[in-house]
Amino acid sequence: MSNEIPQDPRLTAQLYFLHEADRLKSILRGTPIHDGSRRENSAEHSWHIMLYALTLVEHSTRPVRIDRVLKMLLLHDIVEIDAGDAPIHGNHDPDEMAAKEQAAADRLFGLLPDDQAAEYRALWDEFEAAESDDAVFAKSLDRVQPVICNLEANGGTWTEYNVTHEQLETRVGVKVRRGAPAVWAHLQKRIDDWFGV
Repeated sequence: MSNEIPQDPRLTAQLYFLHEADRLKSILRGTPIHDGSRRENSAEHSWHIMLYALTLVEHSTRPVRIDRVLKMLLLHDIVEIDAGDAPIHGNHDPDEMAAKEQAAADRLFGLLPDDQAAEYRALWDEFEAAESDDAVFAKSLDRVQPVICNLEANGGTWTEYNVTHEQLETRVGVKVRRGAPAVWAHLQKRIDDWFGV
């Protein structure tokens, strides 16, 4: 009689997905941590914006389901394991990056059992589309957190990326205002002062 414990294929798949997800801790982003001593990694960013959502949910333009928002924020950057970070002010081809992220989503979520793969992929797609109330709010936080990090780090990587006030407004401000306009309004004077507007 064998002493071997039969392996549960579902649990094996789940644990392998979690093993792969650990790699998110090694993906450095184009945003510094608040003290400016180093860049944050993508896992830290995901945690931080989940905390933003939990804390700032009352500032959403529309009612949201915070559990769904948190799930989206937890999963939204997992594709960076394969695709890398694409800073919003960086120099990259958006279409090429989108294709890399789609392929990464296919591979990474495809590691999971079918039901979880479908659920996680649907949440990721919803976040990317930014059309539902939950996704609009989640996307606004994903955009505003780097702004706050850069402000706290005395401009952080804005100088490296040659960010202008207009770029920040069109690439970031518009999206933040869609989901959390009070947060953007609260930051506006600090942003204007930093850019000398």
